[in-house]
Amino acid sequence: MSADDVYALPTNLPAPEDDGAAGHLLGAMVPQLTLESTQGPVSLRALSQELLVLYVYPRAGRPGVPALEGWDEIPGARGCTPQSLGYRDAYPRFQELGAEVAGLSAQTLDDQEEFAERNSIPYPVIADPELRLAAAMRLPTFEVERLTLYKRLALVVQGCAVSKVFYPVFPPDENARAVLAWLEGRE
Repeated sequence: MSADDVYALPTNLPAPEDDGAAGHLLGAMVPQLTLESTQGPVSLRALSQELLVLYVYPRAGRPGVPALEGWDEIPGARGCTPQSLGYRDAYPRFQELGAEVAGLSAQTLDDQEEFAERNSIPYPVIADPELRLAAAMRLPTFEVERLTLYKRLALVVQGCAVSKVFYPVFPPDENARAVLAWLEGRE
C-alpha cells in the first residue's frame, strides 16, 4: 500500500484522544448558516430540521497528490476518503431511517466537487474554507502546514439541535456503521 493511497488506511495510524473540544456540542443548535456544497448552496438549519447526520473531516486526499507533510502521524487526520465511502455505502440505510447525510470540511468547493464526483457521493459535500461552522459552533480544529482544518467528528442533529456527538472518531472507516448502530438503537 502506498503512503499516498487515499482509499486505504495504514495499520499503524495513531488514534486521537478525547481532548474535550466537542463536549459543549450536545444540545447545541445548528446555526442559520448557508454554505456551498456539491449540490448547490445548503442551509444547515434547513438540512437539520428533521434528522441530519453531519460528518466533519479534515481534508480528503486526491490520488496522485502527496499528503501534507506528516499527515499519517497526526492523530485522527488520515482516513477522510474511507470515512466518506462508509457513509456513501450506507446512505440507503440512513435514508430508510429518515436521516439526511452531509459531509463537511474546510476544503474549497472545487476540491469537494472533484472528490464527490470521483467517489459518486450522493449527498451534499459541503465546502467551508472560511471555517464558518467552526466559528459558529466552536468545532475543534487543528493546524498543519499553515492550514486550519477540522478535527474529525460526526453530529446527529434532530430538530436543529445536536442529539449525539461522535468524537473523537476512530477508526474513520467505521464511523458510518457506528452512527447507524446508534440510530437503529433508538427505533
